[in-house]
Amino acid sequence: MSKTLVLKYGGNAMTVKNIKEELIQNICKLHRLGHRVIVVHGGGPYIKEALATAKIESEFIAGQRKTSKEALEWVEMALKGKVNGDLVRLFNKNKVKGVGLSGKDGGIVSAKKRYHIEEQNGVSTQQDLGQVGDVVSVQPQLLEQLLDNDFLPVITCLASDDQGNDYNINGDVFAGYIAGAMQADEFIVMTDIDGLLRDINDPSSLISELNSSDIKELEEQGIIKGGMIPKLEACKTALEAGSSMVRIINGTKPEQLLAIANNENVGTKVYNK
Repeated sequence: MSKTLVLKYGGNAMTVKNIKEELIQNICKLHRLGHRVIVVHGGGPYIKEALATAKIESEFIAGQRKTSKEALEWVEMALKGKVNGDLVRLFNKNKVKGVGLSGKDGGIVSAKKRYHIEEQNGVSTQQDLGQVGDVVSVQPQLLEQLLDNDFLPVITCLASDDQGNDYNINGDVFAGYIAGAMQADEFIVMTDIDGLLRDINDPSSLISELNSSDIKELEEQGIIKGGMIPKLEACKTALEAGSSMVRIINGTKPEQLLAIANNENVGTKVYNK
């Protein structure tokens, strides 16, 4: 039975050559089985490399990279020119018609400027993050047309506002909005561990199932922290917007993708009540 699958691709699965190639091959297998597959990606390591080449120092505010207009040009070169182009090349090498996109293409994603809001002693302060954005809306028509014609969209997390200003958006959050707008049967978030762990140092502490209503409590307990925060935020966004199921899996174990296709229980499944 054909499913719409939105895959958020990143982490070491993006930077380790043999893992990357095996993962792409398995995504191609899903496509050949008749599934409608969309790949969404960021590219933190490549952005870091590009900014170092340009001698642009990165400033982080609460874990978010402040992005000047000059820096955004290099971010776009890294995401669209290097990462996206290479993924499309690998899909085409495997005889699957990959199409490289960003949220700007066809107005797929509309964005707005993001500010970091911090509260201390009841006082709220707003910090400018430069060309960092939030998703306002998603228009999925172009993606639907590509899927209907046997193409595999590969989309990176750049988008514009209605004034034509460009923004870089957190890849996990961006992917969650795409999954929700596509009413994805499964939104699959790939990371470098087997899912959400109660203890990051104990692989056996995997939380195999999680109700989205428990996310806030797990954040307060410190179980969801760091890079897992935007991933779980993305899961919640996808579910609330209409995605049927969400999983967090280990992208460095490409076989987990095919296990999902066989309805095996891997990773952390996140669901609504």
